[in-house]
Amino acid sequence: MSDSNTSPSKPTQSAVKKTTVRQDKSDSGYAKDLKPRHIQMIAIGGSIGTGLFLGAGGRLSQGGAGLAIAYAVCGIFAFLMVRALGELAIRRPSSGAFVSYAREFLGEKGAYVTGWLFFLDWSVTVMADITAVAVYFHYWKAFQGVPQWLLALIALALVFVLNMLSVKMFGEAEFWFAAIKVATIVAFMVIAIWAIVTGAPVGDTHAGIANITDNGGLFPMGIAPVFALTLGVVFAFGGTEMVGVAAGEAKDAEKVLPKAINSMIIRIFVFYVGSVVLMALVLPYTAYSSNESPFVTFFSGIGIPHAGDVIQVVVLTAALSSLNAGLYSTGRTLRSLAVAGSGPKFAARMNKHHVPYGGIIITSTLGLVGVVLNAVLPSDAFEIVMNLAGIGIAGTWSAILVTHLAFLKKAKAGEEMRPEYRMPGAPYTNYISLLFFAVVVLSNLTSEAGRWTLAMFVVVVIAMVAGWFYVRGRINGDLMDEMLDDNDNGVADVLETTEMPGK
Repeated sequence: MSDSNTSPSKPTQSAVKKTTVRQDKSDSGYAKDLKPRHIQMIAIGGSIGTGLFLGAGGRLSQGGAGLAIAYAVCGIFAFLMVRALGELAIRRPSSGAFVSYAREFLGEKGAYVTGWLFFLDWSVTVMADITAVAVYFHYWKAFQGVPQWLLALIALALVFVLNMLSVKMFGEAEFWFAAIKVATIVAFMVIAIWAIVTGAPVGDTHAGIANITDNGGLFPMGIAPVFALTLGVVFAFGGTEMVGVAAGEAKDAEKVLPKAINSMIIRIFVFYVGSVVLMALVLPYTAYSSNESPFVTFFSGIGIPHAGDVIQVVVLTAALSSLNAGLYSTGRTLRSLAVAGSGPKFAARMNKHHVPYGGIIITSTLGLVGVVLNAVLPSDAFEIVMNLAGIGIAGTWSAILVTHLAFLKKAKAGEEMRPEYRMPGAPYTNYISLLFFAVVVLSNLTSEAGRWTLAMFVVVVIAMVAGWFYVRGRINGDLMDEMLDDNDNGVADVLETTEMPGK
């Protein structure tokens, strides 16, 4: 007679351990083709864009050297936001990113608000970027006869085609775009430091501290203008959240993200704050304008033959990079909303390259509004859309922080486990950051243009509320699910099956 407790036997199906993971069904269909170097450069490129290469010139001309302080303060809060997002993304990488996390911890209403604020941010940023491209082209006499709106339309069409190919193509393009931007800023900083140390002539003046002390000091027009410019500075940091979106299509996201995010604070202070300080030292703030990149202003002023032309090509690349990122991120966000029923059904469509072409087409179509703005208000188009995008960014970042607070609440109750990579100082840093972003948005009340921006945002809020009542009846509240993970690799089997070629 055999002993049933000791004799070997094959386990029954019911005895096999079934592992489950929390997944968002809207993440299915994407290709995990972004490599570590892509993620690193997307993190860099996302935080260096049109806001620095074009916007810093106009802001310097309005606020003076004290603008560097605004960049430093906004940079710290941008970093805290990304750390909160990083904690959520490492726990569960998702192409829906903060929309998916809001869905998990705040419900579909939270996902709706977060997603559409982010869409507002980037769809308007797309308008700003195509405007920047058109402004850059008018630097050369050969293009000055070409209407600004036509140049904006061509830029939109080129990047649209690039985004339709594959996520790998996007990653490669963004890698090289970011590499060019970083190389340019480093070259600027090296030459600017040389000019300051030697007192070299730059335009009609000489580089040195006198460009600040002899022109009204840090705040030549008082601190109020710098305070009013903080929304534009927040716009400059828009894109830092891109790394969270890219995590959903990255290999080994939990290993790559911490390094990419942690180095962000260094990049912010070196590239942004450092660049603005050097700009203020090499030329008086009155030498800059909103119609020309401050980098072009400097390199043209030091007398190096064709330096201005070379830098103009580079800043053109920066604008195309930001435009590229805008179409990429909004395409993924709109798909996450569409699958849930809170976005247009067309946005849920994917092509054979695993690209959500429906959402990309929608954003590109809205980009045509930017083309119209360039036709009607060519001189003011960039500032108008930049401020509205700034509100969208502040709103998106606030939604990320609120989602992270909801996650912390569940973790404290023992319902969730925080990863080792965490937001420093949470939840107190969440509350301080939320207060800061609220103050930044309300700072628009200090200027006429800002009040117009707030009025436009009120219209957006009304549209979002009306939109929620329109879509709430068709919301699919079953996207977040405990899904089977037989091979215990942290990815739901149903998502793996969907992503396999030929399936």
